[in-house]
Amino acid sequence: MKIKHHPRKLLTKALLIGFMLVAIAPCTTAMTAGEAAKALPDKIDVFRAKGPAQMPLRGIFELATPDEFGAISQASRSYQDAANAGFGIELVKTNSESGAYSLLTRLRSSSEDISLGGVGTASIISANQVEFYKGDNFVRIWAEERTNSNHEQLLRLARSFAESLSSADNDLPVLVKHLPNWQAMVNRAAYSMSLESLKSIVPNQQILLDSISFEGDTEAVAAYYGSAQLVIVEFNTPQLAGDNDRRVTAKIQELRSAGQPIPSAYRRVGNYSVFVFNATDEKTANQLIDQVKYEQVVQWLGDNPHWYEKALREWTQTSAGVLVAVLESSGLALVSCLAIGGAIGALLFRRRRALQRQAALYSDAGGMVRLNLDEITGAPGSDRLLTNGKARFTSIKKKRDPN
Repeated sequence: MKIKHHPRKLLTKALLIGFMLVAIAPCTTAMTAGEAAKALPDKIDVFRAKGPAQMPLRGIFELATPDEFGAISQASRSYQDAANAGFGIELVKTNSESGAYSLLTRLRSSSEDISLGGVGTASIISANQVEFYKGDNFVRIWAEERTNSNHEQLLRLARSFAESLSSADNDLPVLVKHLPNWQAMVNRAAYSMSLESLKSIVPNQQILLDSISFEGDTEAVAAYYGSAQLVIVEFNTPQLAGDNDRRVTAKIQELRSAGQPIPSAYRRVGNYSVFVFNATDEKTANQLIDQVKYEQVVQWLGDNPHWYEKALREWTQTSAGVLVAVLESSGLALVSCLAIGGAIGALLFRRRRALQRQAALYSDAGGMVRLNLDEITGAPGSDRLLTNGKARFTSIKKKRDPN
């Protein structure tokens, strides 16, 4: 017997199946503890795990959503040291190093500063807790009891665990270093990977920020310079930067006409959209934007078609550098030799002159010393010695006239 299906019933079933797939999809893409749990070993230095790694109920994401940071896995595990002091580790794996850094800046409180190189790439260290990021990992470590010895052990556990994590660059995102005076601003900078995260960083500007699209891995950084807040939004392509610039410019004009709050200054700088909010005046805001420099980087997806020109240019520059170095070193050696030779020659010449002057004091033979050691050489005749004029004349007269 054949069963006939009505076309409307088939359509209804198809729609129901479609809705079920849509409802199930978020569950299949939800975070799991798998990848993060693998990074939590049974032993870290002198610390041993008290149980298996597990998925925390809420943990870090009590005030934020995982999608804002590209989080893909989350797990926590308890540890204890030789003195049975308890510690906890919560690890979040993200899909990029920028996502892990963004999570660190989001969880920083107003009284905390971010330090570089203390633990991991960047960290926030308090009396009872250490938060840091390294690579695509965000880590929170805490001590169950707050004591001085536990704080030392807390830092030991944090540093040991950070060393076990791998990182491609072990450096901050490049966009952070484009902030004016970024070394002084990094401890208070906020990083964003999504529009929702940016809205939480920049208050009272939701209408304007809605005109920005974060498609194409757009990222943003913000920092306060006095009362003024500088925000840099980076787009990966000039096309995305141009489209967003037109939308932002139109939205600013619309808000100005409606008497709504607008930025103190706005400008597109390369692939950046740069905003300044709450500045004292427009001139100050524009001076702050002037300090933002866009550095263009071109990267070929395949083989560089201009590799020969690049290699030739590098070879020419290297050869020219070697030639200049050789000429400089040769010239320096020649000048040094002439200077040293001249100095030695001058010393020898002065020494010979001094010896000649010294010999002339004791010589009657033109500078040659004559010593009569064997008493063979007779004394010089006195008649051949010069005397005064009168004695010489008398001697000559006696020879001519003996009487």
